[in-house]
Amino acid sequence: MEENLKGLYAALLVPFDEKGQVKEKGLVQIVQNAIETEGLDGLYVNGSSGENFLLNKEQKKQVFKVAKEAVNDDVKMIAQVGSLDLNEAIELGKYATELGYDAISAVTPFYYPFSFEEIKDYYFELIEATQNNLIIYAIPDLTGVNISIDQFGELFNHEKVVGVKYTAPNFFLLERIRKAYPDKLILSGFDEMLVQAAISGVDGAIGSTYNVNGRRARQIFEKAKNGEIEEAYQIQHDTNDIIENVLSMGIYSTLKEILATRGIDGGVPKRPFKPFDEDNREKLGALINTYNL
Repeated sequence: MEENLKGLYAALLVPFDEKGQVKEKGLVQIVQNAIETEGLDGLYVNGSSGENFLLNKEQKKQVFKVAKEAVNDDVKMIAQVGSLDLNEAIELGKYATELGYDAISAVTPFYYPFSFEEIKDYYFELIEATQNNLIIYAIPDLTGVNISIDQFGELFNHEKVVGVKYTAPNFFLLERIRKAYPDKLILSGFDEMLVQAAISGVDGAIGSTYNVNGRRARQIFEKAKNGEIEEAYQIQHDTNDIIENVLSMGIYSTLKEILATRGIDGGVPKRPFKPFDEDNREKLGALINTYNL
């Protein structure tokens, strides 16, 4: 297993201006907040939380570069380069590798009903072109792609497929993967199920709410790993109250507004996402005060 990739990661948020351009200074602030204030081990860059699939290729490169240059060498960095255009994914993968990212990750090809063989070839071509380690990004609720235990085995047979970002509620499959492939890295992707994932033996987690709630995530993860299950669940309850409120107001716009209360320029979401609804301002203030966000 890639021991150096274990840990907790922010699924990095990206601030945009009203024209959809990346606010670089704000991005640096968000990076610093994740590492210095929330105490996370690393960053998962250009995933769903970075609104990646709304960005053009040059913006994706811009985010990779700014984020990498904003951290010290001891911060673990994973670059999500998945794209429906394999050539773009390869170009982004090479770029991130040259920047010094510790690994690349790629969402399973989506929208079209690709066969597993086509998905496997996609991953293996990406590895061949970049010569970097790869973490599968499995998120079936958004992609419609379900990978079976046997298919995971075919992917994991490649020595450079080092693990998976597992964003799925199927804990039976998670247990089967953990038992069958003890040397592969499993990073949980559901913030609201971190305690269950930790109990199931994951090696770390990647979360969008960790940008503002990473300290609680650390407590949940460590207490669960230490067998303090009841205490871990109590913190998960608070975390899920936060998540429920954030989701009800719009996840990306609300997380960016929480950052703004810390003096961080979180910008606005990229269209067609809508900016924060000012009718929720009082509700947001109560959430921040109640949970010390």
